[in-house]
Amino acid sequence: MTVLPGPAAAVELRPLPLSGVSVAGGFWARRLEANRAAIPLGRERLTEAGSIGNLRIAAGQATGAASGAGFRDSDVYKWLEAVAWEYARDPGEGLLEELRELGATIAAAQREDGYLNAVAQIRGEERYARLWMSHELYCAGHLFQAAVAAARATGEKRLLRVATRFADHLAGTFGPGRRGEVDGHPVVEMGLVELYRETGERRYLDLARHFVEARGHGRAAKPGFDPSHYGDPAHYSDRLPVRETESPEGHAVRAVYLAAGATDVAIETGDAALLATLRRQYDAMRRGKQHITGAVGSRWDGEAFGEAYELAPDRAYAETCAAIGTLQWAWRLLLATGDPLYADQIELLLYNALLPAVSLTGADYFYVNTLHRRTGARGEVQRSPAHGRRPWFNCACCPPNVMRTLAALPSYLATGTADGLQVHQYVPGTLTSGDLSVEIGTGYPWDGLVTVTVRAAPPREVELALRVPDWAQGARLGSLGRLRPVAPGTYARTRRLFRPGDQVQLRMPMPARVLVADDRVDATRGCVAVMRGPLVYAIEQPDQPDGAVLEDLRINTEVPLEPEHLPDLLGGVIALRAAGALAPGPAPTPYRPCEQPRPPAPPADLKLIPYYAWANRGPHAMRVWIPRKT
Repeated sequence: MTVLPGPAAAVELRPLPLSGVSVAGGFWARRLEANRAAIPLGRERLTEAGSIGNLRIAAGQATGAASGAGFRDSDVYKWLEAVAWEYARDPGEGLLEELRELGATIAAAQREDGYLNAVAQIRGEERYARLWMSHELYCAGHLFQAAVAAARATGEKRLLRVATRFADHLAGTFGPGRRGEVDGHPVVEMGLVELYRETGERRYLDLARHFVEARGHGRAAKPGFDPSHYGDPAHYSDRLPVRETESPEGHAVRAVYLAAGATDVAIETGDAALLATLRRQYDAMRRGKQHITGAVGSRWDGEAFGEAYELAPDRAYAETCAAIGTLQWAWRLLLATGDPLYADQIELLLYNALLPAVSLTGADYFYVNTLHRRTGARGEVQRSPAHGRRPWFNCACCPPNVMRTLAALPSYLATGTADGLQVHQYVPGTLTSGDLSVEIGTGYPWDGLVTVTVRAAPPREVELALRVPDWAQGARLGSLGRLRPVAPGTYARTRRLFRPGDQVQLRMPMPARVLVADDRVDATRGCVAVMRGPLVYAIEQPDQPDGAVLEDLRINTEVPLEPEHLPDLLGGVIALRAAGALAPGPAPTPYRPCEQPRPPAPPADLKLIPYYAWANRGPHAMRVWIPRKT
């Protein structure tokens, strides 16, 4: 599992063991198989980019100049973490050999005192001299996470020994009475805490806590004057101390990675005040800085959060790594509190912020996840979504991040306590917590029926808790045909003496839902978005009437949307048919007198597809927020 709180950790829920979850068929099984097939491609692309070559040169196994920026090692570590979790999910000798081979190279590249950064070593750069941008501790954090994953998945400790040597070096270099700087890009905090959980070495937790508390004192930001975002302390999550921050700000990935690491620290130290602060920060983000897809990040400049309600769909940055960091933060808050709000957030993020970032084949990726691609859009930079998904990027943080997250997906499905099992995400397969083992049967996310069949049970009463999503109005729970209403946004709990063969059913109606944004979201006034079940929907050009330009389509919200199962479209989806109108083309000027009536718009039929599936037929025009017919 990606997070394994210690025995004394302040948590309400605990992850299931790696052996306690299996996925068998259904929607996510296809996504996981596509991801598994993409992992060897990841190795090829890391090799082509020179990232693996950097480590080989640093290890003395090859010669040459370093390729790319100082964070290149982290791409390899994230990919190795994906290999480890994939091996845990479905062991294969080839995966184990990958871990062993690259683990040996990484061990050989490490300096005698534990330091490791291939690019800095090859170029002879002074250690930690440019920590605001060198990403040395950022790379360390991803190494620590990969090493823990490899140890838990395989039982082999070679990479873990590399990680502990590096962590020992950091503990002797940074902290009170030592160097006071912190890395410009958080993630080492999460890595150190997980390394503490795996080894029991308290110094790693203490150093993580130091790095969290050191923020907000000018120790991470670029020194001197710089008029760009690189001169803004908020870019590095360094404008305010963590305990004084009201809402995430600045570079979105940095901010949510720091918050996730701080949550780890709060959990392991029992710091209730810090946890309460982080919950307030998450709530502020959710209320004013999160797109309808769950994605975060509104500004291309600085890859940053904007102000509250600054959520323009066509300028959404919504970086894939920021969605993954938000997912990691929500998971830690769920473990700490047991609050179903965070499980709802995880569902939203998985289906609508993570999944759109990868093609149906699993081989191509978005770095930026726009909510509106205009007709004829031209991509000005490599990461622009106007190009469609790409195999790799010059800054390739997102593809291996997607790989490791999908490989670890089983870890996010359920948790256990001493007297029960909590099911958070609905995926066909089996879940085991202690003596209680159940099989999940469902057609989710297309169908709202979830059937839980008990396969093994202890000779005492235990509790089975099923999440009722916050959108699931009219949900009912029961067994033997006796169903009772259950409230959305809660866990439907059944406590009894279970026997093998017992069944509990959760039935959730899935009508299409039409949503509007708060009026403070200026960019979406006059528009609506559509969801069905956990999925956000969009209109994409190939599905619309011949000759219709996407920008001219309007949706009639007075006519109910009708679901349509299309097994041959985009891997099999439920599309939505909507009544609408086709507005005339552009006027001579974009402005008209207020009293001048709009030209008549003849009727038109619209088809909506799940947002995650867009751009799998080419980089076509698309929009999530659809103008409303008036």
